Amino acid sequence: MSLRLFCGVLCGALLTGGPAQAAEPAKSAILFENVRIFDGKGSSLSAPSSVLVEGNLISRISQGPIQVEGEVQRIDGQGKTLMPGLIDAHTHLMFATLPQIALLTNDITFATVAATRAANDMLMRGFTSARDLGGPVFGLKKGIDMGLTQGPRIWPAGAMISQSGGHGDFRLPNELPALAGQYSFGERTNAAMIADSPDAVRQRTREQLALGATQIKLMAGGGVASSYDPIDVTQYTVPEIRAAVEAADNWGTYVTVHAYTPKAVRQAIEAGVKCIDHGQMLDEATARLMAEKGVWWSLQPFTDDRKSPFPEGSANRLKQLEMYKGTDQAFALARQYGIKTAFGTDALFSAEAAASQGTMLARMGTWYTPAEVLKMATHDNAELLALSGPRNPYPGRLGVVEAGALADLLLVRGDPLQDLALVADPANNFQLIMKDGKIYKNSL
Repeated sequence: MSLRLFCGVLCGALLTGGPAQAAEPAKSAILFENVRIFDGKGSSLSAPSSVLVEGNLISRISQGPIQVEGEVQRIDGQGKTLMPGLIDAHTHLMFATLPQIALLTNDITFATVAATRAANDMLMRGFTSARDLGGPVFGLKKGIDMGLTQGPRIWPAGAMISQSGGHGDFRLPNELPALAGQYSFGERTNAAMIADSPDAVRQRTREQLALGATQIKLMAGGGVASSYDPIDVTQYTVPEIRAAVEAADNWGTYVTVHAYTPKAVRQAIEAGVKCIDHGQMLDEATARLMAEKGVWWSLQPFTDDRKSPFPEGSANRLKQLEMYKGTDQAFALARQYGIKTAFGTDALFSAEAAASQGTMLARMGTWYTPAEVLKMATHDNAELLALSGPRNPYPGRLGVVEAGALADLLLVRGDPLQDLALVADPANNFQLIMKDGKIYKNSL
């Protein structure tokens, strides 16, 4: 099959699901009655309660009736579970559903069309917020915020910043050595920026902040999806990483890094980063250091029980299998040292992987209780999002069902604190999805 035909077939397969489901027109107030609440923090559901949403905020919660004057939409919860919208702390919406070859060989608008569909699908899986850690997602975020399309709230990092030959270097071998002033396709589309000195890293960081980045993403070590770098290599130097940290701190926000190994993580911490994404190959001493420094650990349940986008025996697949071996140990260390841990999926290059977002959340039950899993994917992930400080594009409390919090809510068929598998089938089990006080799904 030719590449053009392949991409056309792929586009059709991804984008023929019909129009996005429209949000219900907002009422002056929406009253949930007879719901049992998981508030994002506890380990049990409340007694049957009422929850009043006015505008985009939860205004009142009561175990008795709530009297409302004026127009109100009443929703009989039928004793089902009302909980906060889910948060994915590691996404790449622009790269989630298309194969890598399609992303590298097509106009960026093709990826944008696929990402628009992917954002709507993510919202329909109950994920009302996402920290996007690499890709030209600013326009998609703006379109969602303006109501032109539907999707989660997005905290964008913008372009991934990488050294030459690093995890964010997707240039072809025949594009190296790079000519002075010549930018690759990934750089021209603001997908990934190459920077090879403290001054260059500082400039690229400032550019992403100017474009609207809520946090900065640096590639500090080898990765699976990239072609040049073995997974064990350390990328960047402390002065280079520190340049990004200082630039981000001047804007009131922070740097997170892609890193797997102790050496890569240790130098990132020395440079002042506040979050490590991945880290599946860490040792106990480095985990202890993370705990001592209060560094966040954004972990993903990477296990070898799902289809890989990489061919068996390929260099990428071998790196992936090596990384998978450390997942159990990583979660054990995070628990042992009480490290602030976030849940993310990091779905890349596969529509099937992106659709398994809820399944990956349910898989977290391998290492945590259902209450711990749901707290991580709501309250805890919301705390990580808040590290963006004044760069937070959605001021207000997320991840909780409390008076005064933003009204991102799910109504779940059953009790996910008893049966975490419910989150793996959102189409059937999430009967109502609300974001910012608007109902985007209601199958009651």
